[in-house]
Amino acid sequence: MTDISQHFRRAGDIRSALLQQQEMALIDVREEAYYATGHPLFAVNIPLSKLEIEILNRVPRRATPVTLYDGGEGLAAVAAARLSTLGYSDVALLENNLAGWQADGGELFIDVNSPSKAFGELVESCRHTPSLPAEEVNALLHSGSPVVVLDSRRFDEYQTMSIPGGISVPGAELVLRVRDLAPSAETTIIVNCAGRTRSIIGTQSLINAGIDNPVYALRNGTIGWTLAGLKLDHGQTRRFGQVSENAKIQAAKDARKVADSVGVKRVLSAQLGEWQQQETRTRYLFDVRDSEEYAAGHLPGARHVPGGQLVQETDHYASVRGAQVILVDDDGVRANMSASWLAQMGWDVAVVDGLRAADFSETGAWAPVIPALPRQEEVEPAALAAWLDRGDTQLLDFTTSANYVNGHIPGAAWLQRSLLTQKGRAAIPAAQRYVVTCGSSMLARFAVQQLSELTGSPVVVLKGGNAAWKAAGLPVEAGETRLLQPRDDRYRRPYEGTDNAPDAMQAYLDWEFGLIAQLDRDGTHGFNVLTENVAGA
Repeated sequence: MTDISQHFRRAGDIRSALLQQQEMALIDVREEAYYATGHPLFAVNIPLSKLEIEILNRVPRRATPVTLYDGGEGLAAVAAARLSTLGYSDVALLENNLAGWQADGGELFIDVNSPSKAFGELVESCRHTPSLPAEEVNALLHSGSPVVVLDSRRFDEYQTMSIPGGISVPGAELVLRVRDLAPSAETTIIVNCAGRTRSIIGTQSLINAGIDNPVYALRNGTIGWTLAGLKLDHGQTRRFGQVSENAKIQAAKDARKVADSVGVKRVLSAQLGEWQQQETRTRYLFDVRDSEEYAAGHLPGARHVPGGQLVQETDHYASVRGAQVILVDDDGVRANMSASWLAQMGWDVAVVDGLRAADFSETGAWAPVIPALPRQEEVEPAALAAWLDRGDTQLLDFTTSANYVNGHIPGAAWLQRSLLTQKGRAAIPAAQRYVVTCGSSMLARFAVQQLSELTGSPVVVLKGGNAAWKAAGLPVEAGETRLLQPRDDRYRRPYEGTDNAPDAMQAYLDWEFGLIAQLDRDGTHGFNVLTENVAGA
């Protein structure tokens, strides 16, 4: 992709790169609430406030062509300077920002994870994925006929609200676990999520894998259930159990057939090692099993992303369009099924074969790669408590606004790094000394220099962040007690939580129904939906 000048890149050049499947990262550096109001299909959201702690993981190759934009606020230019400092060598600004994109005929998509959601709608349209409305599913549950409801969301989402009797089976686990959860072919299987995408993809995964049972998506998920006036369960803990050996063998066979049919590549560990040493291509290595399995042992360098979430939120994890995605598991099911969907979404995707137990040699949770910082002064929680009692210290909390509202250190004020400018200086409380924190203090550390230069006062980091404060048994308070700016760091999804307005839920469904038309107008998606089943024969 070629810059038309040293600093700017035209929308038409980006569209050409997408159509030619060249590597590129188009990054919206606004906060998520603004990103969700409209963005190009393959634009990813990395807010300026979190740039340093996300960019090295989401755009790992620093020679990747990166194009930044905002809504005219000047954030992109600041982000470009920061990326240059971090060693990114091909950074440009989108000419005329979003106005330039639209002037060139580019489509704007609202909400988040738009590529995956639009793809889900295309799958349903092409495959005529079977679904039942909430009223029919409810009648089926009360009919006495054998039926099982499988919830394909994350477990925490399932716990928030679920269909009565539903079992948590996140998307990539469905093909692996379904034979144990519905051992009789007479059992009707209902797959649900909160809205549409994950229920469509989950249902079609079972169909693609050749499951003999009648399988249906719950049309419009928990939104549809709620709009039908039906009650949801809350706080449920039903989860899948151990998979039987026979079920695993059959599922692996079927998943491999599906993956092969859409051109998923195969790679052995020796070749993977060679690929990882090459610097001419962006490659993501994702372990798509559940978190407990990953923590117990995984390939060095693999990031943990459950397969269902990877398909649902591909842009959040693989933020370089045109990159290669490599998936790994230890059963031959979850990686192959997840890869089959990514291939249909236009990704160059491979699955690692031939692994032994000894290859899963690294343990523990995934840790992001973040830029190094100079040594910074820290304060222990107990010492901070004393400083706050004396009244000469202002604590600034850079965590998410939701985390702040749920529980924060008394006296802490909430803000984002975007406020640390001369324009925002007046909103920052005066103090002899500042302490910065967040959940772990990882993000807060990147505010130290900015805050020090802006205020001229000493800035100290809370060692271990809010987590360490809570672990020390020190008090917390909840609520919007001291917000220094609007809570625009996260878009409130109409399918999350239990207090969404019916109008908002219906509007969300209406938007999803219109995504196929937007794909046609945009013309850059490169999706290629499998047209027939290949497994189970």
